[in-house]
Amino acid sequence: HYLARSLRCGKSYTLGLVIADISNPFFANIARVVENEAKRFGYTVFYGSSDEDAEKSFDLIDMLINRAVDGFIIVPTENSQPKIRYLLEENIPFVLLDRFFPEIQTNYVSTNNYQASFDACTHLLEMGYKNIGLLGYESALHHMKERIRGYEDSLNIHGVQANAKWLRKVRIQEIGVKTREAIDEMLSSDQPVDAIIFCTYSLAVNSLKYINELGLKVPEDLGIVSFGQAELFDLYQCPITYIMQQMNELGKKAVEILIQKIENPDLLTQQVLMQATLIKRASSRKKELKQAKKSSN
Repeated sequence: HYLARSLRCGKSYTLGLVIADISNPFFANIARVVENEAKRFGYTVFYGSSDEDAEKSFDLIDMLINRAVDGFIIVPTENSQPKIRYLLEENIPFVLLDRFFPEIQTNYVSTNNYQASFDACTHLLEMGYKNIGLLGYESALHHMKERIRGYEDSLNIHGVQANAKWLRKVRIQEIGVKTREAIDEMLSSDQPVDAIIFCTYSLAVNSLKYINELGLKVPEDLGIVSFGQAELFDLYQCPITYIMQQMNELGKKAVEILIQKIENPDLLTQQVLMQATLIKRASSRKKELKQAKKSSN
């Protein structure tokens, strides 16, 4: 009946979903939310993973256009602006999810990354940490810049003079080796870090392995806060404080906006920023308490 229905009204009742990295639990879960939500509206979802590669995302989008999808939900990669502009020019309905380009007027649903990062850094300062590092990606993407800006502003506002070695950025393609180097640099500075904020789940996973190898204890030697929620954060010997993005709401809202746009092409652009929540666990426990414990032993 799908074919009959699409022939009658010129729609395929399919949506294209292009995510950044299917191996990341955040995107895998969002894909499931999008699929379930689309189904409620009678749509099927075709999806693929760009693996953070602009060319690959272009190929996926072209392939899905050829399959006559009615619209797209896209987690854009770095340097994918030309394709986003193309979709706009061709009046193909789409919503950017999790990331967007502030210089291009598009529908998007994302997290307030600036606030999330600001809150994470402020929390560590309130817990008594003084030398707070941040590990992010070397990236021109807006959400990554916002996570860095929130961290820097929190240090500034709280009167902390940041050390240049506290902020490290690695290229996503070299995450294995470079993460270790970055942590070495943070720890070997004349003011070694006593806490680290990780900008992504993958950075946290790679780093925590290395922190274990170094024999460092969390949170005694190093306080930790990370973006991204995942089972791994519960399994780690010390439950990790993390920034929880509203995965279900992000996915549902993206589908809702897209279907509204498909049904009413003249609809005004909708831009939604959702607040993340800091889930406080043992990895960012108060610093004074730990020192008090040590002296009483």
